[in-house]
Amino acid sequence: MLFVFGDSYADTGNTKIAETRSWKFPYGITFPGKPSGRFSDGFVSTDYIAGGLGMKTPIPYRWREQLSERVKDGLNIAYGGTGVFDTMVAEPNMTTQIDFLQQLLHDSVYTKRNLKTSVAFVSVAGNDYATYNAKNGSAQDFPAFMESLMNQLMVNLKRIHDMGVRKIGITSLLPLGCLPRNTAPFSFQHCDDTYNALVDLHNQLLPQVVNILNQQTNTSNSPSFFILDLYNAFWTVFNRNETYQGNDPTFEKPFEPCCFGVSGGFKCGNVDENGENKYTLCSDPRSKFFWDGVHPTEQGWYVVYKTPAFQNSLKQFYGLT
Repeated sequence: MLFVFGDSYADTGNTKIAETRSWKFPYGITFPGKPSGRFSDGFVSTDYIAGGLGMKTPIPYRWREQLSERVKDGLNIAYGGTGVFDTMVAEPNMTTQIDFLQQLLHDSVYTKRNLKTSVAFVSVAGNDYATYNAKNGSAQDFPAFMESLMNQLMVNLKRIHDMGVRKIGITSLLPLGCLPRNTAPFSFQHCDDTYNALVDLHNQLLPQVVNILNQQTNTSNSPSFFILDLYNAFWTVFNRNETYQGNDPTFEKPFEPCCFGVSGGFKCGNVDENGENKYTLCSDPRSKFFWDGVHPTEQGWYVVYKTPAFQNSLKQFYGLT
């Protein structure tokens, strides 16, 4: 079984249909051919993680009663836009997501025995930093904010383990300064180094959190907590250029998205009161690394998944080393 917690990089359809762009065209045009709540044109990280485990992609938590026969594969409890703490969206934060699994355990939908043979995938924290910036959080207070976030993340990951889950993989933070919404002011030519410096701080602290958790819970000499290396995977793709000799595709202008608002007030999927599209859409999403201002395309996720950096961390997580 696979249980998934976190944000839009992992969400496969939990967010509210009426309120989220992921349920609007052109999201989902590659897979399944219509919007499905995934924040991409097709597959997202969860689909590739599940495939690597030889599992079906777990159904979104919101469909657990309508598709009760699929609950045996696990559940995706990730919600787009959420974080460790509350963010700018009115969706359940990570603590509440874990509460949902706790309730299912209490209701005997799952047993402790089920969870002992399951794994968890966690993608979280990017929205916490975006929210901090959006609320004009000061540079002076930032170290204290990051420390509180790390402390809460440690509590959350320990809770998942205490419920019985024996393998928990959490992604490192990707270079957020390279997201199209942050490279747009530079004509999608280069990243925002200031933002990426914050990411580096987060990624320096995350291994300390994981090491402490593994020391606290290591009863059988095999670690339970693993970092999945999104950071170096993204940089691997960004650093490929015309001279790259490998088999994986390269992306011309990797910071330029396939789908983007026509001006600052609009985003991919937005229409005006007359139903006119207020976004531009590329002719082939497979030619682009990023789908919209924040999220990779299906092809982008695939190439990230196949990088040596990500594959090496997955092998440790899957227990193949």
